[in-house]
Amino acid sequence: MAGPVWATPTLLILGDSLSAGYGLDAGQSWVDQLAPELRTNVGVDVQILNASISGETTAGGLSRLPGLLVRHQPEYVLIALGANDGLRGLPLTGLKENILRMITLVRDSGATPLYAAIELPRNYGGPYTRAFRATQDAIANDTQIAYLPFLLEPVALTRSYFQEDGLHPTAAAQPLIAAHVTEFLQASVFAK
Repeated sequence: MAGPVWATPTLLILGDSLSAGYGLDAGQSWVDQLAPELRTNVGVDVQILNASISGETTAGGLSRLPGLLVRHQPEYVLIALGANDGLRGLPLTGLKENILRMITLVRDSGATPLYAAIELPRNYGGPYTRAFRATQDAIANDTQIAYLPFLLEPVALTRSYFQEDGLHPTAAAQPLIAAHVTEFLQASVFAK
């Protein structure tokens, strides 16, 4: 007798230009490469829905999230927002409140929330960049959410992996980011 047939789980990515593929051709972003990476290296099929928008802040993501949850009913939601809050120097209390509200919405929908943080460029000054990092770490600690501390970690120190603006990763960087996120997902979600 055959066992039950399970539907392919859905992972919704709620991010900004770093996840939307800013400056890249269609199909080149790390998000586009995530499903094949998970299939090949982890042995799981996951439907990836990319709801990332360039320029998105945590407030924008929070406003869009309820509709996305109803429309797509994902099993997992990776929140990869905050960079634009930081680049605009927005109050960190707002960033924290927005991310916490998103985590609650995801949990209330029955999905599993995941969180990917970002580092700010050093030219934003030590006190703010340290507070920005501490805020993200506190969110993960307070919620005990599966947490990727730095989305761009494998490419951050290599200038050639960034476009002319110095903020957005190139096409060559995307497979490295996809592999980094895959390792995180394997450890936190798809561990066997």
